[in-house]
Amino acid sequence: MSLLRDLLVQFSIKRPRWVFLLLLALCVFTGAQIPSMQVDTDPENMLPHDQPDRVFHDRVKTRFSLYDMIVVGMVNSDDPDGIYNPDSLAALHSLSQRIGQMDGVISKDLMALDRVDNITQEGPGTIRFEWMMREAPASREAAQEIRRAVERLPLLGNTLVSGDGRAAGIYVPIEKKSISYRLSQQIEQAIAELDVEDEFHIAGLPVSEDTFGVEMFVQMAISAPLAGVMIFILMWLFFRSLLLISAPMLVAIASVIITLGLLIGQGYTVHIMSSMIPIFLMPIAVVDSVHILSEFADRYRPGDDARPTVKQVMGHLFTPMFYTSLTSAVGFASLAFTPIPPVQVFGLHVAFGIMLAFLLTVTLVPAYIVSLSPKRMAQLKDHNVHADDSSGLGRLMAAMGRFSIARARVLVVGFSLLTLLSIWGVSQIQINDNPVRWFKSDHSLRVADRVLNEHFSGTYNAYLVFDAGAQDDPVTRLQEELRAELAKQDEAQQLQAVLEQILAVSDNGDFDQYTSALAGRLDEASFNRPRAEEAFWLDLLDRVETAQVAAKIFLAPPVLDYIDGLTEYLTGLPEVGKVNSLPTVVKTVYRELTGGADEQYRLPGSARGVAQTLLSYQSSHRPDDLWHFVTPDYRSSLLWLQLKSGDNQAMSAVVSQVRDYIDKHPLPAGLSVNWAGLTYINVVWQEQMVQGMLKSLLGAFVMVLIMMVLLFRSWRIGLLAMLPLSVTILFIYGLIGFVGKDYDMPIAVLSALTLGLSVDFAIHYLERARAIYRQLGSWPEAVAEIYRGPSRAISRNAIVIAIGFTPLLLAPLVPYITVGFFLASIMAVSALVTLMLLPAAISLIGNKDRLFSLNRKEGSQ
Repeated sequence: MSLLRDLLVQFSIKRPRWVFLLLLALCVFTGAQIPSMQVDTDPENMLPHDQPDRVFHDRVKTRFSLYDMIVVGMVNSDDPDGIYNPDSLAALHSLSQRIGQMDGVISKDLMALDRVDNITQEGPGTIRFEWMMREAPASREAAQEIRRAVERLPLLGNTLVSGDGRAAGIYVPIEKKSISYRLSQQIEQAIAELDVEDEFHIAGLPVSEDTFGVEMFVQMAISAPLAGVMIFILMWLFFRSLLLISAPMLVAIASVIITLGLLIGQGYTVHIMSSMIPIFLMPIAVVDSVHILSEFADRYRPGDDARPTVKQVMGHLFTPMFYTSLTSAVGFASLAFTPIPPVQVFGLHVAFGIMLAFLLTVTLVPAYIVSLSPKRMAQLKDHNVHADDSSGLGRLMAAMGRFSIARARVLVVGFSLLTLLSIWGVSQIQINDNPVRWFKSDHSLRVADRVLNEHFSGTYNAYLVFDAGAQDDPVTRLQEELRAELAKQDEAQQLQAVLEQILAVSDNGDFDQYTSALAGRLDEASFNRPRAEEAFWLDLLDRVETAQVAAKIFLAPPVLDYIDGLTEYLTGLPEVGKVNSLPTVVKTVYRELTGGADEQYRLPGSARGVAQTLLSYQSSHRPDDLWHFVTPDYRSSLLWLQLKSGDNQAMSAVVSQVRDYIDKHPLPAGLSVNWAGLTYINVVWQEQMVQGMLKSLLGAFVMVLIMMVLLFRSWRIGLLAMLPLSVTILFIYGLIGFVGKDYDMPIAVLSALTLGLSVDFAIHYLERARAIYRQLGSWPEAVAEIYRGPSRAISRNAIVIAIGFTPLLLAPLVPYITVGFFLASIMAVSALVTLMLLPAAISLIGNKDRLFSLNRKEGSQ
């Protein structure tokens, strides 16, 4: 270690220009990668591409032709008829037409009053499909006709129009989530051109996530520089030399540029986590530099040669700085063991940035100091340790040192009680996240979310998917039976060839073609073959048709009854606004086929009746809407749940209650269920993140403990070094549980930062305490000396970082506010615990000579 230190320090103070040139070249090369940055806020990418839930979700979207949607809402609270007035409906019609023409919108699946059918009875056994609002109504009477039609169709009520008639919605399916912000801006422009007084809102997870990406990009360019400026000002107040404090800022800026450039140059996208790399990296990069500047300012006197002082300072600080950097890097690198790819990328790159910052600190800072001219160095304020005792910080540190010894037992008991209270707070933590709540409560997206979810059934989608297993497919069983019979057939080769050809058609899954082939053979047999062969083909055709009907399990009334019962149960849950399902479609169409009376709103009594009902539905203007609820082979179906909240807790509650329902009411034979949808995917990655974070934190804690024991070559001091870390982590997370702050992604990652920064102060304190105690041989005298020097470096660091990041509290994005608040809290608490609890705990240890490995013969010499 000493050899490495000497090589780096000697190179830096002898070749400062080489240090500057090498760093400049590296910054230019990596900085050139930053303009190619690609932002990604898609929560699906929080999971690996091959993660089973994500794979299933993607497959469901493909099988059912589902798209992510933007929800545009129009609200009229002034008109007595709500939106059912000519002006509002004309504006809605015009806006829907404009949106349908926008690039990236799946126009055929766009849902609005002018895009859906009104279903009515045309005559006995027949129904009529006509556009609900082909043209905007010219009178209030015509608008009321539309209202009456909408209220008869369950699929539209509280989805396209609110139950109170005050709001109407346009559901905009989009090709990909990454265009939702652009589309939202185009929609807002179209709204601005409408001549109505109605309120308009835009909501939905895709637009929230994409908008966050845009604003996050802007915030990256504002928050980190503001924090840097604040840190710069605070350091100037401490050191009163702009030239001297420029070095830590150069270290921080270079570390951020190189780390971000490396990340982007490797082709990684900038996710919400990696966007915070500058915020997490900057305080850690500055910490070591402040330690060097603090001790240099305490030892250096204007007029002296700076080189011997730099060597002396680096001799004291190199090893503790190396270990503090290493422990911080381990804390963040442990995030690589989480199953969340963006968190892995974030953790590894911050770990790299920390070690890079250490390297720059021990090279750039010494090179910078020795490169200053004597005239510049003479301007450095004299911070001699004894001369600074009269300062406010000096008096506070001295008083804190005396108090920590005089009230050692009280402090230990007090911190113990605080720790117990913190443990209780940790038990109250609620795991929850919602991308919409990444914005402040007055943000337009938060306002839209509240307003639209008050009026409609919900802007958050989840899908409960039913699948019939292939092993229970009657057609598959028939194929196996026919192959077995074919093997036993003693018929002519021509018959065998025909059967093999027909079976090959069925293997391709085209069962209608299978039936047609059989019917063709039947026609041929009736003219050209004996009666026995005609009977064979008739029997085979009947068996195939029977198997086909049985295979279409979601035509069976018992299965639809089960789904309908579950739909009714889910609709009654407080988290669920509405459930749209295949039985809803069937009952609506069947009612109109059988007279239109309300009592006819029911399921047909046979599978053939259900099939006939759905065949009638496919005469509508939007026949493909059926395939959003069932696959063409009728082997899979889904429930579309509209939720009023995107909170993970709400989705988890629904999943749990569905599980309980199925336990009490078992699924029909051969069926299985699974979940899909963005709201559910958010739950999956959140749960995996929490479990992964806990494992990584525990693993990093053990690794840091081992490093502390190795660093101090003492398990006693190693345990003492973990004391501030343990108390700070428990306090911060106990505070989160106590105030009711949800445990979300930024909060989870803060554990790594807490681990790194908390142990940083402890390492510096204990390293200097051991050296001073070995020199003085008296703990009270050692404490007095510690609080003249090292304690001031710790307190300066805490103040600079804690106050320096308060500008984040003014950010418009909640994750940045969260990081700013808890970053300041971590610094303040860890510094306080280090400066008060550690000396108090050491004071209660009987044999301090043994603790600090002091040989009294050596100490007396």
